[in-house]
Amino acid sequence: MAIKEIARNRKAFHDYELIDRLEAGIELVGSEVKSIRAAKVNLKESYIRVVKEQAVIFGMHIGRLSTTQNDFAPEEKRARTLLMHKKEILRWEKRVKLEGLTIIPLKIFFNSKNRCKLDIALAKGKKLHDKREALKQKDADRTSKRAMKIALSDL
Repeated sequence: MAIKEIARNRKAFHDYELIDRLEAGIELVGSEVKSIRAAKVNLKESYIRVVKEQAVIFGMHIGRLSTTQNDFAPEEKRARTLLMHKKEILRWEKRVKLEGLTIIPLKIFFNSKNRCKLDIALAKGKKLHDKREALKQKDADRTSKRAMKIALSDL
């Protein structure tokens, strides 16, 4: 069974330079898993902090299902604990404090065992000129691929 990607944080790849990546589980309650399967999740404004030696994701929006009763539905933008090994959490927390890095979510998916996972990264913010350079490089790659495709189709 292949990995089924639900949502991707596209802004993260534009705004940050990724240094290290990791896969973490998410502590979910109630109907949140069903909501994620229905792709009612947004990672755009979310970030991760280490609180009391636990990794916690803030700002991740998981929408409510229409079938969920309002009394039992969890808050949509609540803080959710990430399931990681303590060694990894402490190692990343040290790098965040010493090097001024940040931890960001990249994508949410279901793995081969049908568990909901979050791909997270240790990242460094890009400067404006770096973002412009990345866009120029992306555009140059796109035009060269297009030219190669046209050249190959003429043969």
